[in-house]
Amino acid sequence: MNIGFIGTGVMGRSMAGHLLEAGHRLHVYTRTKSKAEELLARGAAWHESPAALAPACDVVITMVGYPSDVEAIYLGEGGLAANAKPGATLIDMTTSSPALARRIHAAAAERGVEALDAPVSGGDVGAREARLSIMVGGGQAAFDAMRPIFAALGKNVVRQGGPGAGQHTKMCNQIAIASGMLGVCEALAYAKRAGLDPSTVLASIESGAAGSWSLSNLAPRIIAGNFEPGFYVKHFIKDMKIALDSAEEMGLELPGLDLGRTLYERLSDMGFAEKGTQSLYRLYER
Repeated sequence: MNIGFIGTGVMGRSMAGHLLEAGHRLHVYTRTKSKAEELLARGAAWHESPAALAPACDVVITMVGYPSDVEAIYLGEGGLAANAKPGATLIDMTTSSPALARRIHAAAAERGVEALDAPVSGGDVGAREARLSIMVGGGQAAFDAMRPIFAALGKNVVRQGGPGAGQHTKMCNQIAIASGMLGVCEALAYAKRAGLDPSTVLASIESGAAGSWSLSNLAPRIIAGNFEPGFYVKHFIKDMKIALDSAEEMGLELPGLDLGRTLYERLSDMGFAEKGTQSLYRLYER
């Protein structure tokens, strides 16, 4: 298939590469062309804008930063909804707003185009190893047709419901991670203050009731002093704000998430917006 990919950052670059490896013809656009050079060297075709890319593709996947980016790419002047060819499928894999996902689906449907919201979890490692968890919202038929593409990117692919359901599920994921990261960082800070070897402590607790993906994958980075991004602090703050706004619309109070957002904003103010979420530990060090 001719597949367009917009957004070749920490995760998108690996994801697009898997589609090339699967034999698809890849078309790419990103605001910074240098970030796509590796894919272009492997045979991907470059396009100067989303509007130029869309007519050449059977499927267009987006993996960008913020809901404002998603809205501009899909619904703005020269956007995907207006320029995709009839019968094409648009898949937004950005973590974005459930309400925006529904708007994109409606705009696409008016032009005979399918739209799926399919945010992912698994970070840079999951993207690199094609082990992402993919949470999909949209029509059943469109989901079934895209299964081979999702299979090239992840191992756990679940349709959660209609338009916006994928984004709502990703909010559940981020809510669980937010409080979990507080626990990971506080446990390691406690271990260090108690004079224990954090690596030895981790060997005991990660396989017990405290076990989690964050504990097994991010705690070793913290111990090693590696705070480079598998997932950016600035993007996590964005996700938490989306979840809190959605919860407020539903009349739901989330005090754990609210605390997590407050602490991560303090961390961002300390200059760690471009670092990985595990850098929350630096707040406890100080």
